[in-house]
Amino acid sequence: MNSSGNIKNSSIAAIVVAGGLSTRMGALKQLLPYGKHTVIEQIVSVLLQCSVDEVVIVTGHERQAVETKLASWPVQLVFNSNFQNGEMLSSIQRGLDVLNSKIQAAMIVLGDQPQLEATVVQQLIGAYRTGAGNLIIPSFQMRRGHPIVIDRAYWPEILTLDSDKNLRHIITPHADQIHHIVVETNSVLRDMDTPEQYQQELDRLADK
Repeated sequence: MNSSGNIKNSSIAAIVVAGGLSTRMGALKQLLPYGKHTVIEQIVSVLLQCSVDEVVIVTGHERQAVETKLASWPVQLVFNSNFQNGEMLSSIQRGLDVLNSKIQAAMIVLGDQPQLEATVVQQLIGAYRTGAGNLIIPSFQMRRGHPIVIDRAYWPEILTLDSDKNLRHIITPHADQIHHIVVETNSVLRDMDTPEQYQQELDRLADK
């Protein structure tokens, strides 16, 4: 059972990690065009279709441009001042910092996965709210992907991790508490770090 004590009414916030430098891409990934939107807007649009209670965008590199693009969207914008040195962990920590006490779980969403699918998000939320586990992770062909849902009980451990660590340092020790959601799409695994991977995502979108 999760820590909320009231599973069906558990509040879940999505934390979108969007503060990276996009070094390999050569351009800020979050602002690249994707369908009718930019990458970050596409991610937000998918999350807002789902039953999350709050969407937090953690910005960093080119903060102002991202915030301007999202100004009309109903999301909370938070700046990670340590984005250059803190890796993704510091953005996750920054996002957790701003969540209020009613939030019982955080869904960690990568800011460069515009292929995020609402059906997968809802599967993860449903699993958490029905008490399947406190760490909910999608799995495709026995490989773990994103996004993941983390119960509030684990947040203190995350918040005290050193900057050279990552979420694996939380997940691995609690492997027996993970609930895997088997999905039929490799969208949970795909990265978009290079121009070639970005073009592949555009090609997949065009084929839909």
